[in-house]
Amino acid sequence: MSHQTGIQASEEVMDIFSRARNGEYRLLKIVIENEQLAVGSFKKAAKSWDQEYDSYVLSMLEDKEPAYILYRLDSQNAQGYEWIFVAWSPDFSPVRQKMLYAATRATVKKEFGGGHIKDEIFGTSKDDVSLSGYKKYLTSVAAPCPLTAAEEELRQIKLNEEIDFQNETIVLASTTPTEIKDLPKRIPKDSARYHFFLYKHTHEGDYLESIVFIYSMPGYTCSIRERMLYSSCKNPLIDMVENQLEMEVEKKLEIGDGDELTADFLYEEVHPKQYAHKQTFAKPKGPTGKRGIRRLIRAPADGESPTD
Repeated sequence: MSHQTGIQASEEVMDIFSRARNGEYRLLKIVIENEQLAVGSFKKAAKSWDQEYDSYVLSMLEDKEPAYILYRLDSQNAQGYEWIFVAWSPDFSPVRQKMLYAATRATVKKEFGGGHIKDEIFGTSKDDVSLSGYKKYLTSVAAPCPLTAAEEELRQIKLNEEIDFQNETIVLASTTPTEIKDLPKRIPKDSARYHFFLYKHTHEGDYLESIVFIYSMPGYTCSIRERMLYSSCKNPLIDMVENQLEMEVEKKLEIGDGDELTADFLYEEVHPKQYAHKQTFAKPKGPTGKRGIRRLIRAPADGESPTD
């Protein structure tokens, strides 16, 4: 999925990208508007890159709105000017916005031209992406040292991009035959996964084979980007499986640990009890007062009339 969210740059934005790569702009602020990439603001160079950095970059950041900042350095490589890519995702921005920007980040880099981006900074506070924060990032890259939360997140992003996340595609990892007792062993404890499990069982005397979709996400051992990517891709994947492959998914589950996948758990999820809390009504009381003698009534024998 080269365009994870379907969001792309318009021809106008692509033209601005081209002029920026040729040195016309010092800074571009890219935002998502009406399901398209848009240039929210721009700055032209007047001084050296480090003299303008804080005044240009920090003035573009809003406390509750994610954004992408492309900032041009004065140095060049074989493709032209080198740029810093800033992924701004403030703590107090809406979760939906964070997920959208995280899932579209690779598209922005691709549309602009990844070969022009020298460094990439991820920040949730202005200190993370200030000139001082950028220099700390350069120091951390040059020599191993304790990383801030934002630096560790960026490191995880770079590591992930070197494997499956490079193309942001969903690939088939395994088709190992699996019984219920072996299912927990198939769930990784350090990375997210999608699983389609053919649940073979008996219900009310009938043998059934039900497709169960299992989305496993082992908490915060996964990077923020991995969590966001898996979350944003889940529904499109299910839609494709059901509508294009015509596979009926009986149940969709989200778990944090494979140990949850017991036989009882699966059965109760696929066949939930409908009347577990059915209310019991008391019988109405008869009329008050003295009752007569209790009588035993027997059915008439053959040959007898009901009144005999």
